Amino acid sequence: MALVPLDHIQITVRDMTAAEPFYDRLMPILGYDLANKISAVIEEHDLYVVEYLHPDLDFGICSPRQAFRDDTVHRRKPGSLHHLAFRARDRDEVDRLYREVRAIGANIVHAPRIFPEHGPNYYACFFKDPDGIKFEIVHNVAD
Repeated sequence: MALVPLDHIQITVRDMTAAEPFYDRLMPILGYDLANKISAVIEEHDLYVVEYLHPDLDFGICSPRQAFRDDTVHRRKPGSLHHLAFRARDRDEVDRLYREVRAIGANIVHAPRIFPEHGPNYYACFFKDPDGIKFEIVHNVAD
């Protein structure tokens, strides 16, 4: 049986008014075209969603339910997204994307380097969005 590739992912952010402008700057860095951005309000689900469409993986951000608006985001809570990693073609791309992500004001956790605890070729950088949601750009192939 073949592995089914991911089609899309949606993450819930605390404040759409802060998150959407950040993601509008981030997603083009990661290869998304803002001409393919869509949004919707689904009142019966107390949901505002913004989706960045891409042939390989659609990415969305969602508002929290009213009841959860004051909750804090923490990647170690059960059911939470720990982090999301985007694959780079080579180390130079990791470096270039890191500079661009830093330039838009992302919270940098780790600048690009080898992370030997993940393998001898694991070259990555890590950053967080305004809510503290963690992302990674990685190249994990021997050069």
